[in-house]
Amino acid sequence: MVPFTTVLTEVSELIEPDKPRQNQLLASLPHADWQRWQPLLERVDLPLKKTLHEVGAPLQFVYFPTNAIISLLNVNADGSPAQIAVVGREGVVGISIFMGHSNSPSRTVVQSAGMGYRIPAVVIKAELERSVPVMHLMLRYTQALITQMSQTAACNRRHSLDQQLCRWLLLILDRLPGDEVAITHELIAHMLCASREDVIEAALDLQICGLIQCARGRISVLDRPGLQRRSCECYQVVKSEYDRLLPNPEVVSRRNG
Repeated sequence: MVPFTTVLTEVSELIEPDKPRQNQLLASLPHADWQRWQPLLERVDLPLKKTLHEVGAPLQFVYFPTNAIISLLNVNADGSPAQIAVVGREGVVGISIFMGHSNSPSRTVVQSAGMGYRIPAVVIKAELERSVPVMHLMLRYTQALITQMSQTAACNRRHSLDQQLCRWLLLILDRLPGDEVAITHELIAHMLCASREDVIEAALDLQICGLIQCARGRISVLDRPGLQRRSCECYQVVKSEYDRLLPNPEVVSRRNG
């Protein structure tokens, strides 16, 4: 089987980002469910740094990104945020609704601008009760996302900033077209809970090794296999779980024509 995230990266440039079924969960809905969902979807722009959900606030909508990246942030007692997961076109933002909760346990912020689609939370609740296959699909995604969260927490405690940066870049690339990430060192530092200076030093080391090329506000990955070898095992653990739990997008694309 072709890995989910690998195919997602390879075929991404062939799909227009303003079509809802570029999101792999929407693309994987059974035909009857898709027919009901399609008129309910609202296309939304997702500008950089836009907050979609706040900690403890009621969930009004769930979001299905198509070419945006959303950060899930844990907010510490002193108000400082720490990234616990990233969500792109493979997933959905607002998973607590699948577990019967109406409030958001985390802050969700747009990390890479783009587009997506949203559905009111009350509608999603009704659809989950109506369709067992949809419920199973969303719960499988939730399990994959929880794996990413737990692995991120372990990685932040056990591995070097260099390894964390590699892991983070690989996760972002799996959710974006091409090999370029529009990001500043300051924002990476914010996401990894590190100093800007330390992130610059780690990125420079990767650049000297020929793995990436840094420009103002952009990082281009030159050697993805090398970056993966440099990363800790955390990236592969997360990727394997997504590949295991989520539908193969190549098969889904053929089915949807």
